[in-house]
Amino acid sequence: MAAEGQEEHALTASGYITHHLQHLQKNFAWESTKQTSIVDFSVFNVDSLFWSLIIGVIGSFVLWSVARRATSGVPGRMQAAIELMYEMVDNQAKGIIKNANSRKVVAPLALTVFVWIFLMNFMDMLPVDFLPQIWHHAGPALGYDEYMRVVPTADLSTTLGLSTSVLLICLFYNIKIKGLGGWSHELVAAPFGDHFLLYPINFLMQMIEFTAKTVSHGMRLFGNMFAGELVFMLIALMGGVWSWQFNPTEGYFWLGVGHIAAGTIWTLFHILVITLQAFIFMMLTLIYVGQAHDHH
Repeated sequence: MAAEGQEEHALTASGYITHHLQHLQKNFAWESTKQTSIVDFSVFNVDSLFWSLIIGVIGSFVLWSVARRATSGVPGRMQAAIELMYEMVDNQAKGIIKNANSRKVVAPLALTVFVWIFLMNFMDMLPVDFLPQIWHHAGPALGYDEYMRVVPTADLSTTLGLSTSVLLICLFYNIKIKGLGGWSHELVAAPFGDHFLLYPINFLMQMIEFTAKTVSHGMRLFGNMFAGELVFMLIALMGGVWSWQFNPTEGYFWLGVGHIAAGTIWTLFHILVITLQAFIFMMLTLIYVGQAHDHH
């Protein structure tokens, strides 16, 4: 996709990637802005919010429609696929969370997390310039910036938002299972023992544990998806250079061959990555909620 304005025909490789890594950002006055610091709660990424919500609605609708039409006879392919996923998640939940009442909520939640994250990851399988190129023309016509990123899980704010939601669920089950008093006592009595001299150290260690689990939970997904998106951009650049400067005597022909070969190989590999990352996020969600049920 070309850069803004008159720089369109002089776009460099670094400019191409920089442009593609810029979010459509607004502040709470709905003014176009750019994030200037690592943490800035006055800015939100409209594209990540839009695509994550749209994908979430689509995924929920598919699950609901399949469940509504489910039959006890020979299932169709879609019903069979959903049943296989549900059995996988339910078996994992039974092995981690012993409380049957909790599993009634946590297992469907984990299935929803798996499907939602997989679908968000799958946006990375679309051609790099397909949706951004459409928005490049439609966005300015509607009065918006032309920036558009379509992989919500390649946005750190999305993945940390998901991991923070898991943290809140864990806090809820800590209080529900152990009681507010029991959990409060656990915060100061574990892991080193119930002694008043150890209370500050225990509390500090608990806070570090909650923070580390939440940050690593979100960063793992973000890191893998961001790297995958960046590789697809580099592969797209190979094809772009070949098409713009085709000259077999100078070797640009082989960039086209490399573009096709690398694109095919990376796409096949990335299918495994996006599925594995959704599964890992789901499993960590079950593990962290299961830990909230354990008494120290």
